[in-house]
Amino acid sequence: MRMNSRIILTLCVGFLLLVPARAQDTLYYTLSQCRDMALTSGTSSKSQQEALLAAKYNRQAALAAMFPRITANATYMWSSRDIHLLANSASFPFGTATVNPDGTASWTWKDIPPTTLSDDAGQLIADSYKAVYDKLTLDLKQIFVAHVGITQPIYVGGRLIHLYKIAKATENIANIESSTKRENTIYAVDEAYWRVVSVAKKKELANQYFQLLTKLESDVQEAVEAGLATQADLLQVVTKRGEAEVKKLQAENGLTLSNMALAQLCGLPLSTAFRLDESGLSETSLPVDSTNTEAAVANRKELQIMEEAQKIAKSNAMIAAAGLQPNIVASAGYIYTNPNAENGVSKNWDGKGFFTAGVVVNLPIAHADDILRYKAAKHAANAVALKTEETRELLTLQTTQANQKLTEAQQKIALARLTQNNAAEVLRMAEESFGAGLITASELMQAQTAWLAAASDLVDAEIEAKTTETQLRKYLGRL
Repeated sequence: MRMNSRIILTLCVGFLLLVPARAQDTLYYTLSQCRDMALTSGTSSKSQQEALLAAKYNRQAALAAMFPRITANATYMWSSRDIHLLANSASFPFGTATVNPDGTASWTWKDIPPTTLSDDAGQLIADSYKAVYDKLTLDLKQIFVAHVGITQPIYVGGRLIHLYKIAKATENIANIESSTKRENTIYAVDEAYWRVVSVAKKKELANQYFQLLTKLESDVQEAVEAGLATQADLLQVVTKRGEAEVKKLQAENGLTLSNMALAQLCGLPLSTAFRLDESGLSETSLPVDSTNTEAAVANRKELQIMEEAQKIAKSNAMIAAAGLQPNIVASAGYIYTNPNAENGVSKNWDGKGFFTAGVVVNLPIAHADDILRYKAAKHAANAVALKTEETRELLTLQTTQANQKLTEAQQKIALARLTQNNAAEVLRMAEESFGAGLITASELMQAQTAWLAAASDLVDAEIEAKTTETQLRKYLGRL
């Protein structure tokens, strides 16, 4: 009994947990909420942040290259034998002194008969030579060298300054591209949002049209039974009702796909069923200062990127020119060695080391390759400048066209709304006339079809106006 109670309790808790999850799929969403979800979903925003940080640190690195660079180095080296500055034997006019492999010294007279006195004198000379030989034998089997140095570029033809300018322009481009991706995301969400609204409305129209034909089929069936209509009239209505059912199914499938597309952009499950705010569908307006095309184009991200690219091209030309100018670099350092040569050559660790300082000047005289690189960089900068001007003209044309397109879309809405009202009135009168037996079912179906077409055209006009308004706001930097 307890086991059954636990099972029932578990099932109830599971059901309660599933209800909120399913209800969540039918939450009410506004355009602003969908935009926020799309901007914060996925890894796109994280990758943009990483790109911005990379550009920032590259700029800081370019700035740091102008300041002194401090380095520390340590070297240890082992050698298998000592270094002897003197040979192991030395010849004099009166004899030869030799340092033997066993470390002893010997002397050989030249043309002097050996005597006890001469042997003692020769050995004294040999011993003296060995003493000098030992002093000039350097124990370099183990060498340690430590160095701490600082280098400071004084003048390198402006290369470092222009490298910093390039890094700064690259960072600006990264920021602009991040803003562009944000705008593109918002624009894509707006398009998907209003597409869902459009398809939902058309689905509603398809359902209404199907219901009208279903009722008409029932009325004509009764008329056939009463002998007031023919079987051919009924077949026409049945055929039309079948077509309406197909349209209804197409609208349902279209709504499902549109919901999935919007859910994917928002980072929601693809099965999410949207209930969207349609209050702003019929409200479109020209953004403020939409006629000031020149100012709008100046704020376009595409043009800003081209202007930064133009700065980079100019700096590249100046870097190429730096190869034709003198380079001056100062350096200073402290060196400590063991063995040290502070007082002869000693392996003691009480040496003080020594300081060094200097300036290096490099003066290019005949560098034909640098001259050609500078000319190539100048032409590349000119090409970017021309491309920037071309981009400005294209963006001006694009903005003007979008402005005109929105004006035309607003006029389409007014005309479509008038046509839809007229079609609705004609349908009402046709239904009354059919009820009075004044017109045929075929004529009533024509009125129904005209009403459906007019209502669908109105939805298309409203959606076109909203997407065009979003596009124009994007072009004006007011999205």
